[in-house]
Amino acid sequence: MDAKLLAVLPLVFVMIAGPQIISAIFLATSADWARNSAALLVGAALSISAVITIAYLAFKGAKGGGGKSKGSEGHVLDVILLVLLLAAAVSVFRGRKESHPPKWMGRLQGANAKFAFILGFLLLGIFPTDILTSVTVGGRLAREGEPWWHALGFVLLTLILLALPALLVLLLGRRAQTVLPKVRDWMNTHSWVVSELVIALFVAIQLNSLFGS
Repeated sequence: MDAKLLAVLPLVFVMIAGPQIISAIFLATSADWARNSAALLVGAALSISAVITIAYLAFKGAKGGGGKSKGSEGHVLDVILLVLLLAAAVSVFRGRKESHPPKWMGRLQGANAKFAFILGFLLLGIFPTDILTSVTVGGRLAREGEPWWHALGFVLLTLILLALPALLVLLLGRRAQTVLPKVRDWMNTHSWVVSELVIALFVAIQLNSLFGS
């Protein structure tokens, strides 16, 4: 696997931490859990791919469509990516006090596939932290002159993590009803810390790209 792709993979956790994985947990414990979980994943796949593609094309166009950016042009793109990461860090920090799921999540256990699809599309596509992260990934790959399809590994891993609640239901059956609430509670209280650590790691990588070259 390409080293540049491996560098952005930790940001997958930022993508699913918070309302995203909590929604997946609620849907995995709903009546029609298999269909709802699948619909959530399809919606998420479309929105993540769309945002990354738009960002990739925008950054690729900004650097003239050539290979890896050089000189002042590359530094400008590095600064933009750094700003995006810092904005994501601020967004995660501001949401740290939301230790309880929003009231609307209580309706997810009675949701249908259409609602789950729309939810997946919106949460992973326009949620502030997720859109900043997806733009960062697309921009980073374009900045490094990597092909667009390298982003598919990031999208796939995001979907795998988002599918974990449904996979637990599939593997554990009724026991998942006990395990998933504990996972949900842990995510509510600790996910923002892990997200900040992941973002800090990527900020360090970006700073090295900006000043180390």
